[in-house]
Amino acid sequence: MDQDEKTESGIRQQARDLFGSAGGRARAGVRQAHGILAGRPRHQQVLLIGLWSFAALLIALIIYLLILIPLTPGIADLKQVSSARPTVIMSSDGKELGTFEQGLQERVKLSQVSPHVVTALIATEDHRFYEHHGVDFTRIGGAMLASLKGDAQGGSTITQQLARNMFPEEIGRARSINRKLKELITAIKIENNYSKTEILEAYLNTVPFLYNARGIEMAARTYFSKPASKLDVLEAATLVGMLKGTYYYNPVTNSQRSLARRNVVLGQMYKHGAFNEARYKALVKRPLRLDFERQVERSGRDNHFTAYVRKWLLEWANENDYDLELDGLVVQTTLDAGLQEAALRAVEKQASALQAVADVEWANPNPPGSTSIGTYTSMRTSVAPFDYYWLTHRAQLDAFVRESGDYKRAVEGGEAPAAALKRIKADRDFMRKLREAKTRLEAGFVAIDPATGEVKAWVGSRDFARDQFDHVAQAARQPGSTFKPFVYGAALEKGIPPEQPYVDAVMDIKAADGTIWRPTDMTGTTGRQMTMRDGLVYSKNTITAQVGRDVGLGPVIKLAQNLGIRQSKLSQVPSLALGTSPVTLLEMVSGYASIAAQGEYRKPVFVRRISDRDGNVIADFATVKPERAMSQASSVTLIDMLRGVVNRGTGTAVRSRFGINGDVAGKTGTTQNNADGWFILMHPNLVAGAWVGFNDNRVTMRSAYWGQGGHNAILLVGDFFKTALDAGKIDREALFPGGRPQAPARVEREQPEEEFIDPRELSEGVPADAAHPLQQEEPAEDEAEEAQDAPMEGVPPPPPPPTPVPSPSY
Repeated sequence: MDQDEKTESGIRQQARDLFGSAGGRARAGVRQAHGILAGRPRHQQVLLIGLWSFAALLIALIIYLLILIPLTPGIADLKQVSSARPTVIMSSDGKELGTFEQGLQERVKLSQVSPHVVTALIATEDHRFYEHHGVDFTRIGGAMLASLKGDAQGGSTITQQLARNMFPEEIGRARSINRKLKELITAIKIENNYSKTEILEAYLNTVPFLYNARGIEMAARTYFSKPASKLDVLEAATLVGMLKGTYYYNPVTNSQRSLARRNVVLGQMYKHGAFNEARYKALVKRPLRLDFERQVERSGRDNHFTAYVRKWLLEWANENDYDLELDGLVVQTTLDAGLQEAALRAVEKQASALQAVADVEWANPNPPGSTSIGTYTSMRTSVAPFDYYWLTHRAQLDAFVRESGDYKRAVEGGEAPAAALKRIKADRDFMRKLREAKTRLEAGFVAIDPATGEVKAWVGSRDFARDQFDHVAQAARQPGSTFKPFVYGAALEKGIPPEQPYVDAVMDIKAADGTIWRPTDMTGTTGRQMTMRDGLVYSKNTITAQVGRDVGLGPVIKLAQNLGIRQSKLSQVPSLALGTSPVTLLEMVSGYASIAAQGEYRKPVFVRRISDRDGNVIADFATVKPERAMSQASSVTLIDMLRGVVNRGTGTAVRSRFGINGDVAGKTGTTQNNADGWFILMHPNLVAGAWVGFNDNRVTMRSAYWGQGGHNAILLVGDFFKTALDAGKIDREALFPGGRPQAPARVEREQPEEEFIDPRELSEGVPADAAHPLQQEEPAEDEAEEAQDAPMEGVPPPPPPPTPVPSPSY
C-alpha cells in the first residue's frame, strides 16, 4: 500500500471511528432509555421513540458517508490536479506555439496577486477561512436558518468552492444533499493535504470568469488590461464581486449591478477591518472603471498549424491515456519559427498587394491593365473596391444572399422568398459584410523538408481571426497545371523519353463514356513539333493531353497517389491530366517533396517528439520510413524538366523578380476562369507551395494576367524563398542530382509607369516570336503564363463563375 492509499484509508477509518462511536453511543442510549422508561407515561414513550429515530438516522448518515468517501476524488486525484500543468506546443527551435488549457489561463503564485484581491475574497466569501478546516459549520447553520426564513444564502467556504472548481464532474453543480456532502468530504481532504496559501493560490488560478478567461491573472488582463499584481482595491472588489454570478454581475454588460455588488464587497472589507469608515465612504462613491479587452491566444498567427496539431494530439492522448490539460506534456513540433515568420510575412505582404489588384481591377469599367503591382497598391485608396463587379453581377449577389443563413432561416420561418430577399438586401450592415467576405482574397502556404517530411512553415489563411478555414489541409481546389508533373512523371516511368516529339495541335481524345475531349491553349496551336520536355516547360495543354492519352489514366492516378495525393479522390476522366480534380495544398506540396526526395514518399510530419513534465521523451516521431513512390532515375529527370519552368518557362519570376539563383525547379498552375492560382517550388532542402484565390470560386481575378499562378501565387513563394535564402535557412549551394550552380539572376525592378499587357505574353504556350522553343538562345525575359484549362466536350465541367467583363486594353 503506497502513502496515498494509506492516507485515504486513514481518512475513511477516522470517519468510521468518529461516526461509529457516535452510533454505538446512540444505540446504547436507546436501549438504556427503553429499560428506564418502560411503563412510563406517554410523553416519555414519545421521547424514547425520538431517541430511537435519531439513532437510526445517524447510523444511516454514517453508512451513506462511508459510501460517498470512495466516490469523491482521492488523494492521488488531488495531487494530480494541484500539480496540473497544461500541455505546451513548441516549435522545433523552442518558441511556444500554444497550450491545452480550459480557456485562456496563466497561472501565477499568490505572491504575484494583489493583496487587495486576497483581502476582498476572504472578507466576502469566507471570513473564517483561517479558522476552519475546510467546512464552516457555523456558516452552514446560519445559511440553513436564513433559508428557512426565505433568504437563501451560500454556506460554502473557499475550500468547498475550490473543490467544485477542481472536480466539476465528480461533485456536480446541482443543488442537492448528495452534491453538498461530496463537496464537504472533498474540502476536508484538500485541507488535510494543502496549506491555506496553496488553497488560495489554487482557487484564484482556477476560478472561471467570462470571455474565456480562467483565473485571476487573465481576468485582470481582460477587464483592466493589467496583471493581477497591479489591481487596486476597487478593481479587486469588482472581480471578487463577480464570483457570486459572473453573468449577472458582468461589469461590461451590467455596469449598475456590478457597481452595487462591488460596493457590497467593499462593505464586507470595511466590516472585517480592511480599512476605516472614512476610506470606505470615499471608495463607494468612486465610479466603475474598466479597461476591457478580450484576450486572445498568444499563438494567434500560427493557429492553423497548432489547430491541426491539437486535433492530432487529442487522438494520440486518448489512445495513450494522457490528459493534455493536466499532465504537463511538452510537444516539440517540426515548425521552424524563422521560416514560419518568413511565410507569414510573405503571405501578409503579397496577398495584400494582390487584394489591391482585385479591388482596383473590379472597381470600374476600365482597369489599369498594368503588369506592375505598384500601380494597383497606389490606386487602392482612391477607388471603391469591387464596385463594378457588383454592378455587373447582380444575379450573383442575389444568389449569395439566398445561400446565407439569414435568408434560409427567414424562408423556413414562413417569410416569402421575395420578401426575405428584399428585406435582407436592405440591411446595409449585412450586405457590407457579405460583400467583404466574398471579395476577400485568400491564400494558403506550406513548406516541407523533402529529406525528412517535416513541415517547416504553415499559413492556412491571411488572418486566422477572420478566416479559420484552413487553405492548406481543408480546402480542396483544382490544382490546374501543377498536377501536370504527375502526368509527365508517369510517362517517364513508362519509358517515354523527355525528348519524345509531339505535335502542338488540337487532338480528339475519346473518354471512357465515348465523349470527345478537345483540349486547347489560349493562344492556339502552332502545328509544329515540340518535345515532351518543352510541353511541360511551357505547360502546353495540347501536349499534356497527348502524353496523358499515351500513358493512360491508371498510371497517372497511381503515381499521384504514391507521391502524396492520398486523401483526395482523383476523378478518372481525361481532363484529370490538366488538374481538374480537387486536391489540398498539403497533398500537392507533399507530392512535390517526394519528387525532390528522388522519388521517396514520406508522410508529412508535424510532431518530432513528446516529453513529460520532467523532460523524459515518451514518444518519438522524428524518423519516418520512406516509401519508394517513383524510380530515382525518373524523378531526377522530372526535376530537370521542371528546372526549365523556372529557367525559361512560366515560373521565371522566381529568378527575374526575386533573384533566386540556387538549384530550384517548380511549376505554376491556373484553373478555369482564373479561380485558382498555384505555384510550387522545389529546392534540395525545402519544397514550398502557395495557393491564391477566393473562398467562393465564382469570384475571380478580373484579368488573365493577375489571375494566373505565375503572377499571383509565385509572389508568395518567391518572397518566402528569398527571405529563407538570405537568412541562411536554405543552403544556396545545395544541388539536386545532375544540378549545377546557376548564374546570378537578373532582378526585375517594378516600373513606376504603367505597362500594358501584350496578349502574346498571357499564354503558357511558346512565345509568339519564337520559331521553335529549342531554337531560343536566351530565356524569355517576360513570364509566359498558362491558359485556362479547356472543359471536356460533351461532359459538363464544374459550374464556372460568371465571365468577367473584358478590359478594352486587352
